[in-house]
Amino acid sequence: MLSAIVEDYLKAIYYLQNETDGRVRTSALAEYMDVEQSTVTSMMKKLSERNFVHYEPYQGVKLTDTGVPIALEIIRHHRLLERYLTDHLEYDWAEVHDEADRLEHHISSQFADRIAEQLEDPAVDPHGDPIPTADLDVSGAKYEDTLADHQVGDSVRIERVPDKDPALLRYLSEHGIHPGTVVDVVETTSFGMVTLDPDSGDEPVALPDEVARSVSTRSLTKGAN
Repeated sequence: MLSAIVEDYLKAIYYLQNETDGRVRTSALAEYMDVEQSTVTSMMKKLSERNFVHYEPYQGVKLTDTGVPIALEIIRHHRLLERYLTDHLEYDWAEVHDEADRLEHHISSQFADRIAEQLEDPAVDPHGDPIPTADLDVSGAKYEDTLADHQVGDSVRIERVPDKDPALLRYLSEHGIHPGTVVDVVETTSFGMVTLDPDSGDEPVALPDEVARSVSTRSLTKGAN
């Protein structure tokens, strides 16, 4: 049995190396985990000794073939729990991330498979993040476009939203913005705001550029360039 902290580190490295498509800097990992860099360095040495990561001082860290499936298994637990909490226990999607963080270390793979069966094997969690399959397959899970990539007149479908800021999730929910929502880009400003008009009939919503860059989308139609 691995400790929860080891699983958390492996999960964090998986997330960060997907963002960078390469080695993860220990400073980035320290910021993500909200710990001192010296703490990260000490942990990376321990994980390297157990062949969970490739670690070289000043060169960053990357998961090994041993570490990747451990990270994917805990991510599968997390995202299935989020889906179950929202679909069957009426949790708000702004609450489930922290709750799943607490529970993910305490369920078995068999228990996770039972949850998946009850949910009819969902492909994504409530925020649009892909759920690894029982075989830990996440192929085809990358989203290439974000809201910030689109121009006025574009029609797009929201595919994924960031899940770590409850206030942002509540704001999006209040304006009808969820994975699956179709929106039209109606305005972009020089000071970094993107205004969306949901096809659901909800009021237009303005998002700062930083948020727009974290919302994954799929293009439906293109406006005039």
